[in-house]
Amino acid sequence: QVQLVESGGGLVQAGGSLRLSCAASGRSFSEGAMGWFRQAPGKEREFVARITMKIGVTFYSDSVKGRFTISRDNSKNTVYLQMNNLKPEDTAVYFCAADLEPWGTPYIPKNYDYWGQGTQVSVSS
Repeated sequence: QVQLVESGGGLVQAGGSLRLSCAASGRSFSEGAMGWFRQAPGKEREFVARITMKIGVTFYSDSVKGRFTISRDNSKNTVYLQMNNLKPEDTAVYFCAADLEPWGTPYIPKNYDYWGQGTQVSVSS
């Protein structure tokens, strides 16, 4: 059974930092890609970042580029999202997702095969 388990969410003041982790179990995604999406109340799920697991090519949404960094550890089947200079508009539930293919369109949720349950990130002003 494949599971993606996110951790690291919490409450932080604007300008602060958080690091999210997503640990995958049940199968390896070393030939595919993993990514992060977020969803704020009343809004659609939004792409944040994606990384190809084999060679580490990254993609970011314009809203987080320069502030967030996605990375991976294939030995642990884990992906991370380092979030710096957080803003109140970053408040959302953050979801980890895994794609069995490395080169799918990053920002389309249906391209991802597995999803985690989400972790809450709240940024106060």
